[in-house]
Amino acid sequence: MKKALITGVTGQDGAYLAELLLKKNYKVIGLVRGQSNNFKGLEYLGIQKEIEVVECDLMDISQIIQILKLHNPNEIYNLAAQSSVYQSFNQPIGTFQFNTLSVFNIIEAIKITNRDIKFYQASSSEMFGRVENLPITESSIIHPVSPYAISKVAAHYTCVNYREISDMYISCGILFNHESYLRGNNFFVKKVIHETLEISLKKKKNLRVGNIDLKRDFGYAPKYVEAMYLMLQQEKASDYIICSGQSISLREIIYYVFEKLNISKDLCIIDIDLYRPTDIEDIYGNNEKAKKELSWDYNYTFFEVLDILIEEEIRNFK
Repeated sequence: MKKALITGVTGQDGAYLAELLLKKNYKVIGLVRGQSNNFKGLEYLGIQKEIEVVECDLMDISQIIQILKLHNPNEIYNLAAQSSVYQSFNQPIGTFQFNTLSVFNIIEAIKITNRDIKFYQASSSEMFGRVENLPITESSIIHPVSPYAISKVAAHYTCVNYREISDMYISCGILFNHESYLRGNNFFVKKVIHETLEISLKKKKNLRVGNIDLKRDFGYAPKYVEAMYLMLQQEKASDYIICSGQSISLREIIYYVFEKLNISKDLCIIDIDLYRPTDIEDIYGNNEKAKKELSWDYNYTFFEVLDILIEEEIRNFK
């Protein structure tokens, strides 16, 4: 039986990836920081009891080494990060330290214990930042515009460097926005759907948002984690853009959800305080490499994804 170790297993991607790997008969070890009791995603998918949860501080390489020696995984999926772009402006140093040093520690631990371990790093489309040419490909120029993006660039090129210099199996998934019911309430799409439901039930008066004329490439999280798994099943490691290939404005998303739930557009309130110091007007990627080399299949429009998310949110709304 293959063993997979997942950092950030309690997050959206970690939970769906754990579910996928269990279906493929992996033994899954999930790393959590401190005495975490936030297992809602794993509980929702009905898989919490099937995963071995281990406490680990990724800033302490000695803990990682000990865990790798004990469990000897075949694959490691690193999904742990301070992942809020908005929060990274408030905590730039902490964001950079964790998102970079944790990656160094895991890779060095692999070198020390077992260089045959395959490693997946969760990179981000935010790395590209202010781009002039769309769609984004794996070779597009990188110009980060947030502390979070800067930290992800540093971690990404750390992985590329180790792969090239140390001949290690390290693949980076450069994922664009991907959503599901398990998203945290601080993420845009989840916030819009959840708060619109509250408006429809008279629990909230309006939806307050920042700049909604931005356009983003959104996808469906359970399908995106399939690409993560496929990356570590290839003969050679590489980096892959994982995206839908098309962008949609935040305004279109809000109005679509409002229409579905019979809410007046007038209840969408623009709040200047929610604007980011810098932002990207439009960004979308090209997923041809992933489709060709990984045989990854993705054909959803984001309106189809929104229908899934709205239905699931209504079904579980409390």
